[in-house]
Amino acid sequence: MSMTILPLNPAENSSREALQAFLAQCQQAAVKAGRARLVSISLEVPALDPLAVLESIFEAGEKHFYVERPAEGFALAGAEAVLSFTSSGADRFAACQRFIDDTLAYALAVGDQRAAFAGPHFFTSFAFYDDVEAGEPFEAASVFVPRWQVARAGGCTTAVANLLIAPDSALEPLVERLWRAHQKFGAFDYSEPEFTEATRPQPATVNEVGGANAYGEAVRRAVAHIEAGDFEKIVLARAKDLLADESLHPLRVLNGLRERFADCYAFSVANGRGQSFIGASPERLLRVADGRLLTEALAGSIRRGATASEDAALGSALLRSEKDRREHEMVLQSIRRRLEPLGLTLEAASTPALRRLANVQHLHTEIGAVLPEGVRLLDALARLHPTPAVGGKPREAAIPRIRNLETFSRGLYAGAIGWIDARGNGEFFVGLRSALIDGKRARLYAGAGIVAGSSPEKEFAETELKFRAMQDALLA
Repeated sequence: MSMTILPLNPAENSSREALQAFLAQCQQAAVKAGRARLVSISLEVPALDPLAVLESIFEAGEKHFYVERPAEGFALAGAEAVLSFTSSGADRFAACQRFIDDTLAYALAVGDQRAAFAGPHFFTSFAFYDDVEAGEPFEAASVFVPRWQVARAGGCTTAVANLLIAPDSALEPLVERLWRAHQKFGAFDYSEPEFTEATRPQPATVNEVGGANAYGEAVRRAVAHIEAGDFEKIVLARAKDLLADESLHPLRVLNGLRERFADCYAFSVANGRGQSFIGASPERLLRVADGRLLTEALAGSIRRGATASEDAALGSALLRSEKDRREHEMVLQSIRRRLEPLGLTLEAASTPALRRLANVQHLHTEIGAVLPEGVRLLDALARLHPTPAVGGKPREAAIPRIRNLETFSRGLYAGAIGWIDARGNGEFFVGLRSALIDGKRARLYAGAGIVAGSSPEKEFAETELKFRAMQDALLA
């Protein structure tokens, strides 16, 4: 059962009286259904910067979701939760899909649903593991529908308001809140920033979680497991705890990330309890648009050069690296094995290309497929996550060892973060190049793939390179 789209144009009925009458009709629908109904109103508005809008309404005690990929020309922000759901365990992907389906079965929408990012969106985050420990800041699976959403794509800006209307809801406060928002989005003036650029946080301390020698020892133990035939590859991460001299605002950090890493997903996910998980991820996990799935293999990396000649030489060395090509091929073949049982015929180039980011270059292969009838985005996501690029191979053997070898809980690091719309389209990326922000404290994460022949010194240097982008952003 899909969402009901009502033939009403909000732009042509933009009076307070029309809004009151419309919500009264929605309440009658809720009375008839015997349950609350999600009401979604989409409207094209003058050009806005979604991050600036989020800054203006930011509250540490509210959930928010933000993602922007400047190179692809889109940005998406949502704040405050009108509906939310959490789950854990091996069934968490299917449980989230059931929540989405149930919500849409009783949803009412107005406005042009063909516009980019129109209609209700389900902002979703999956931790690396199926279960998380008690007291962790983010659940194993979390979905929320925002009260306010603003998106920019293709030169257009779409604002969405979502409400939950129960048979006994008081309509007047809802009308008042929506009418104020309508007036604000129609003439947004950016006049009240949440922070200034005058201050720059300084680090009081930066400490390696687990101690200075923990990562090298973990790599040596992992290589011994590989030589013993326990698994072929395992991804091991490091964590650093940074303590600044003043609170770190996640959205100020995010602005720096989107400026510097235009080809990455600059993102922020807030749990509504004061913590935010932010980053600039280079890796798409999957995208579904109009019945077609797009994913990628991203594994094998080397630094950027100081000159064009050095950069090209490093890239050529990466393309010739037997160790990195083997690691990349493991990821590519794993994606094939996991998705083909869903009936997908995957299309990919026979050799990897270079993907150059601001501070690192990777081996990269894009993979496409037509999505068979009845296969949903979360069906594919459940099979893909976690890929060997962040977990290991074989998955069943490698992933349980990660908890024994690492000295911290991963949480959303290397998890799956993204959104799904009312038509089943959506996009998820991997929670990499990231940090957990909590007041003056930030925990930074970076990892590397360990295979036969890996050396602790080289893997440590690779993670240092990956740490640098986030540490610079936090203090810039």
